[in-house]
Amino acid sequence: MMKKTFELEFYGKKLVVETGEIAKQADGAVFTRFNDTVVLSTACCSDEPKEGDFFPLTVNYDEKQYAMGRIPGGFLRREGRPGEHATLTARLIDRPIRPMFSEGFRNEVQIINTVMSVDLDASPEMTAMFGSSLALCISDIPFDGPIAGVYVGRVNGKLIINPTVEEKEKSDLNLAIAGTSEAINMVEAGASELSEDEMLDAIMFGHEAIKKLCEFEKEIVKEVGKPKREVKLYEVDENIKNDIYSRIYDRMVKAISIFDKLERASAIDALKKEIIDDYDNREYKKENEHKMTMLMVNDVLESMVANEVRRLITEEKVRPDGRKIDEIRPLDAQVDLLPRVHGSAMFTRGQTQVISTVTLGTKNDEQILENLTSEDNKRFMHHYNFPPFAVGEIGRTGTPGRREIGHGALGERALSYVIPSEDVFPYTIRCVSEVVESNGSSSQASICASCMALMAAGVPIKDMVSGIAMGLITSGPLDGNHPYTILTDIQGLEDHFGDMDFKVAGTKNGITALQMDIKIKGVTREILHDALYQANKARAQIREVMSKAISEPRKELSKYAPKFDILYIDKDKIKDVIGSGGKTINDIIEKCDGVKIDIDDEGKVTLYHTDIDAIKKAHRIIENLTREVNVGEVYEGVVTRVEDYGCFVSLFGDKEGLCHVSRMAHERIDSAKNYVRVGEKFKVKVIDVDNHGKISLSHKEFCEPRDGESQNTTFKKKKGFFKK
Repeated sequence: MMKKTFELEFYGKKLVVETGEIAKQADGAVFTRFNDTVVLSTACCSDEPKEGDFFPLTVNYDEKQYAMGRIPGGFLRREGRPGEHATLTARLIDRPIRPMFSEGFRNEVQIINTVMSVDLDASPEMTAMFGSSLALCISDIPFDGPIAGVYVGRVNGKLIINPTVEEKEKSDLNLAIAGTSEAINMVEAGASELSEDEMLDAIMFGHEAIKKLCEFEKEIVKEVGKPKREVKLYEVDENIKNDIYSRIYDRMVKAISIFDKLERASAIDALKKEIIDDYDNREYKKENEHKMTMLMVNDVLESMVANEVRRLITEEKVRPDGRKIDEIRPLDAQVDLLPRVHGSAMFTRGQTQVISTVTLGTKNDEQILENLTSEDNKRFMHHYNFPPFAVGEIGRTGTPGRREIGHGALGERALSYVIPSEDVFPYTIRCVSEVVESNGSSSQASICASCMALMAAGVPIKDMVSGIAMGLITSGPLDGNHPYTILTDIQGLEDHFGDMDFKVAGTKNGITALQMDIKIKGVTREILHDALYQANKARAQIREVMSKAISEPRKELSKYAPKFDILYIDKDKIKDVIGSGGKTINDIIEKCDGVKIDIDDEGKVTLYHTDIDAIKKAHRIIENLTREVNVGEVYEGVVTRVEDYGCFVSLFGDKEGLCHVSRMAHERIDSAKNYVRVGEKFKVKVIDVDNHGKISLSHKEFCEPRDGESQNTTFKKKKGFFKK
């Protein structure tokens, strides 16, 4: 295949696609240039289907540090496992692509995006999404695309497609949206309290840009696309299906209507076991026949439950636990569960329960990032843990998986818009959400619990954030002829068998985060509108319950949390505080009971300690180290040394000046030793500071002239230091 190049001017940036020269042995490969961003996207598909009840799709987003002229950190100096940003981007690409494969497609598909050059003003993430779709489209892999995605920002009320780094910093919206020419099938957003209508307008604005990219992909496919291969789709044997339905359908309907999650699951599992044991104990001519039969039996049982749940909701408006369509499960909110942490809270919604904690640290505790973005560090982190016991199972524990990383990032995005700035609250903040029980919507429960934990910790957040997960059940194509139902607060069963998981979080003033995943090929503006406004009502109900547990951030931090103080010093004085080899700063730390000291390049000094007195002591020391002595200033000093010609007076810190004997009084003094002694408080005025920093002092201004009496006699009478 000859190399071919295609170009598109896309909102002020040049998009160039090259095919036919690089990675020719992949089923599909495109080399995409978006300004100076370059991504190689490849797609490969197995020849035979995999056994199992799911579509084995893998999407990789491989960040190469050379793409930004960097050498990786660590001992090996090479890229390791994907970081959090790469993992989240891979999920971002996977979500709109997955629904575009046919039901029953079981061949394994792997998409690899290698990020080889990065222009931060030309999104490598959306370049990779575009390349992934196009690599599939021009290949012989059966893919019902194309799809594409864009970022949408908003600066001063104006919507922008794929904003630059500078525009992102000014933007009150960070929206990632993907879809086809006809509909939207993925949304992920963070926003500074945007209204539902503002968010809808941004989504639809982004969709118009997506249509242009999809049309560009279709033009390329017409020229270089391969014919799609014939693939045998997995189908269930109708005889097996009819047999199972006739035997247990009525009993399954009753089991699905049980309110309690565990009781319902137990009843459904008992019916499944009855059928599975029967088919498992039959005689089969071939081992493969046994495997395929059991796979079909499991699929029939699963689809039976799914179809009944969907029928009850769309036709009878009955949910598995008996709730109304827009009804939230019972709510409970508590704070201060854990006495030693800096802040803690628990949020319960039905059979979903999350405990969140907050830990406050210093600037040194910030997370250092090594990814292909403009961020180098992060002071606010939100982590999400989902142990297997939360659903009564035994499973893998240890490092977080893609789902946990994704849910943690969603919570972080939702709360980040209410976190105070570093100038107001100079702490590194870490929230950790522990899911201790789950029956759906645990990510939104974690947002609620973490928000309360932040308030309990005394973090002055701008407003309370609550979150809710919305669902969608369709009865056919979204063509206006088939009814659909939007559900508030979906539980596990509704999430598993539904068509949409639409998570919405925000304050009373507006939305701070969105995330939409769907299993169908797209949703309309009408569905998004209804879901957003139904979610708004639910969020208000949840905030009311949260407010009863804690209504505003506490004014005081936990006694176990580090307190802080800030002072500003001249940049030229930073070296004086640090000292040679860190000697001075280490001495301050030792004298002040281990106080933590952060100094930035601009001279901002932040002090941390659990004991405010240790902070005050360090503050005084640093202030004295960096304080300048100016002519005309008055000090209540202490005499440190006395000679005949004068005395040396300590002003503050290590600043010391000489008060000459001629400047001690209006009268003549023969020797300073007759006038002052070491340790005496001595009020002085600065009269000169020479180029070498030597300080000259005067005491005259604070003495009354004494006519007709010798100074020494006056001194003896006044001080009583010497006996006559």
